[in-house]
Amino acid sequence: MLEPETRSTEHGEPERETPLRASDFLRANREALLSEWEHAMHALHAGLREKPSWLLDHMPGLLVSLADALDQGEQGPDTALADEHAVVRLDQGFDLGEVVAEYALLRKCILRRLEAQARPLEPGELERLEGALDRTVVRTVQRFAEERQRSLQALDRMAQATLDGPAVDTLLVRLLNVVMESTLTVDSAGVLMLEADRLVVRAAVGLGGDKALGSSLALGEGFVGEVAATRQPMTLRSASTDSRVVLTVLRDVGLRAVYGVPLVEGTRLLGVAYLGSRTSFGFSDADLLLFRTMCQRAAAYILQARLQDMERDARVEAQRSLALLDALLAASPLGMAFLDPELRYLRINQTLADINGFPPEAHLGRTLREMQPKAVADLMEPLLRRVLETGEPLQSFEFATPTSLMPPRGKRMWQVTFYPVREPQASGLLGLGCVLVDITHHKQTEASLQRAVDFREQLLAVLGHDLRNPLNAIGASAFQLARAEELEAPERRAVERIRKSAGRMGRMITDILDFARSKLGEGIPVSPQPMDLADVCQATLEELQVSHPGRPLLFESSGDTSGDWDPDRVAQVLGNLVSNALQHGGGDTPVHTRVRGEAHDVVLEVHNRGEPIPAELLPRIFDPFKTPVATSESASTYQKQRSLGLGLYIVHQIARAHGGRVEVRSSEEEGTTFRVYWPRAKSPPARV
Repeated sequence: MLEPETRSTEHGEPERETPLRASDFLRANREALLSEWEHAMHALHAGLREKPSWLLDHMPGLLVSLADALDQGEQGPDTALADEHAVVRLDQGFDLGEVVAEYALLRKCILRRLEAQARPLEPGELERLEGALDRTVVRTVQRFAEERQRSLQALDRMAQATLDGPAVDTLLVRLLNVVMESTLTVDSAGVLMLEADRLVVRAAVGLGGDKALGSSLALGEGFVGEVAATRQPMTLRSASTDSRVVLTVLRDVGLRAVYGVPLVEGTRLLGVAYLGSRTSFGFSDADLLLFRTMCQRAAAYILQARLQDMERDARVEAQRSLALLDALLAASPLGMAFLDPELRYLRINQTLADINGFPPEAHLGRTLREMQPKAVADLMEPLLRRVLETGEPLQSFEFATPTSLMPPRGKRMWQVTFYPVREPQASGLLGLGCVLVDITHHKQTEASLQRAVDFREQLLAVLGHDLRNPLNAIGASAFQLARAEELEAPERRAVERIRKSAGRMGRMITDILDFARSKLGEGIPVSPQPMDLADVCQATLEELQVSHPGRPLLFESSGDTSGDWDPDRVAQVLGNLVSNALQHGGGDTPVHTRVRGEAHDVVLEVHNRGEPIPAELLPRIFDPFKTPVATSESASTYQKQRSLGLGLYIVHQIARAHGGRVEVRSSEEEGTTFRVYWPRAKSPPARV
């Protein structure tokens, strides 16, 4: 019990004050001391509002603990409270001087309040109070220094783990091992990295570490997902029974306490790290502080390792690309080089170096003008500048060896292509590439082939023209013989065969002459005039029927069939189509010819039944000399026919000369139909 504050003397002396105990003073002035101390702390840290130094934190509890210690005669206040205060101040970012300063302010507030008291302390109480305060400061500073040293050692070991620039997975395992060695109560630790929209276990050590690797969960899923989604540390006290634990390995190994911390670098979430203990339901504040500190530093290391991995992969890919490029340049029979925007050689293969007459290494860093003769540089440099200015490639530019260089290098023909080389994002030009091909042999072969083609076409023209006169004589003689009355039936049949063969040869010669004209550039001449297509077709069929009495040639027409065309060419088209139908159609099936007037065209159709045109022949049915050679006994009749194949080509050319077109459809069910479109519009004679 507290003694009375005053008492009377026996002789009526004035009352005198009873001395105070230090513990009573602290309890009686607790609120005032805390208020004065907080005010002093605000003044001390003016302008540094980012620190929570003005919060009371453990100070009320420390005053109560200090008073209890004075009452009980202990050496100092509760050491656990002092330790916790030291850890919290370390977590809040205080340095050691600031921790000592806050205790110094508390001491000053106590002394100032004591001076203002009318009642003094009992003898020795002030010394006891000072000693208790000193022990509190010493304990707090000691604990603060220990934990800081522990953190520094752990961070130093983490830094050492990154010195050789390991890959991300290797770095994570090393960092987790540092955590395990720095915290004795930890039995399991792991790191989940954010990949796309899922958290994937990339490293795990301790209990269940091997089984945890590769496991994944979504953001917000379970305890770990919630840590990632909220970006706040979280603690579980019984992981093996908590429904929020989604990773089965955390339950299977019987973990109790689990602590998760988000790995954040700036505003970017990298993943989540966790600690687990099978022997404890909770971790100490010091261990949690150490783990958070290590996670903060680890986030920066992980991001750096990721960047190094990307750089390493990019370097490997670049080296691989360069190796492939070097192999391509070395093996290519083409001359190839890359030049920068100043037209300096960056790379050149042996082929082009040999053409230039210098080794590849002599070109590097030298300009085109330095490595090429003036005549070549004057020709090529403007072309290269144009590619750089426009960004458009120059394709297949052909040139001959300049006259001044022919004595030493010989007469050669070259083809060169220049193309711009852009940055990956196409934001600018890195330079340009050059591909040079020696086309001398190709040009020589091309010229020889052209001469052979010209000779063949001239030969066909001469042959067709020179054969026409004797063939006309044969036809005329056969006609005269056919009129002789004294011929017997066998002789008349022989004469008739001569006439038919002569007529067929005449049509073949006409086709050859038309083909030669079209290939020699003269084109097939046409002379359009007003005519009725149906009348010309009917007359042509009557003549053909005489030559083929055993095959019915059917004809029908409808609509307006008049227009401006060349009647002789129309007859030639119909003759070729009907001859083709007779040749490839069924032996006794009729050939149908239809003429149909439409709004803008008159359509001529020739249809026959029989084996369809082979599918592989349809795309080039109107090409000359296209009939394939039979390769087996089962080959089609089209493959077994051996003819020049000029008839359909001439049909196509005549239709084009009139501004029309030819179509063909052929199938087993419908037979074969050739359809020619003759435009009605009058037009001047055209050449194809």
